[in-house]
Amino acid sequence: MKRLPIPDEVTGEEIDKDVRQELQSLPKGLAEDVSRNLVMVARLIDEDPEGAYEYSRIALRLASRVAAVREAAGFAAYANQKFSEALAEFRAARRMTGSVELWPVMADCERGLGRPEKALEMAGAPEVQKLDKASQVEMRLVAAGARRDMDQLEAAIVTLQSPELASNSVQPWTARLRYAYADALLAAGREGEAREWFAKAVESDKDGSTDASDRLAEIDGVEFVDALVEDADDSGQMTVSEAATEVLAEDDVVDDEDDEDDEDDEIESVTTVTVTDDVDDLEDEADDDDDDEDVELDGQDDSDDDAPQRPQS
Repeated sequence: MKRLPIPDEVTGEEIDKDVRQELQSLPKGLAEDVSRNLVMVARLIDEDPEGAYEYSRIALRLASRVAAVREAAGFAAYANQKFSEALAEFRAARRMTGSVELWPVMADCERGLGRPEKALEMAGAPEVQKLDKASQVEMRLVAAGARRDMDQLEAAIVTLQSPELASNSVQPWTARLRYAYADALLAAGREGEAREWFAKAVESDKDGSTDASDRLAEIDGVEFVDALVEDADDSGQMTVSEAATEVLAEDDVVDDEDDEDDEDDEIESVTTVTVTDDVDDLEDEADDDDDDEDVELDGQDDSDDDAPQRPQS
């Protein structure tokens, strides 16, 4: 059997104690091997669902008679949208345990297989009454999704209206429930109400499990620029480096214009000083000429005074 590499720090002790207890029916070495593969499934299922699926298949080949292994294989298949395979694994796990906790995800698999009517049928089954509160909310979400699959938007909105939706207390399911309600309202063209509920979803979504903040910004017309983009996309948008280059080029043009303005100011200042100095020099020369003329006139007056006078007869 082909095995996948598992980091040395993964011991298998990381799994839930109930799962570990189930594995006690296996030989010690085999139980450890299975548990380590299950740890890898849990680690990868969100970030690398395909990788998680591969580890789940190994665990399944090693211990197909363990309910926890069948359940893990079901969730790994579900994460890869292999709904038929996931449903088969969930049904197997349910037969082994007799538990109804997988009922909502089984109904969602029916949706994934294009059978929303079957999902709605399961939503009205007696098993739902045996679910805990979180699973009942999950079942309500699946039922609303099935209504939307059937283009029954108003029915989907009504399905989501519940005491859990109206409650002000924040529970693990609150953000997803509010988000689903807002999304249904928006699809029905009720944008004002949708905005209100997206905002409420943001308030309750402490761990960022939804993109409610992005949806809210979209309604408000706010656009975000991804500063981590490295390459231009097919739409012809500039990369960050290109945009930065253009900005710097614009700054250089502005700096050059400023330098030209400064140079013009300097030339104008020098010209102004030069012209002013020339005017002052001309005025000084005019003053000197006036002084010389005054002196000359004074000398003439003195000569007239010294001339002999004609005696009176």
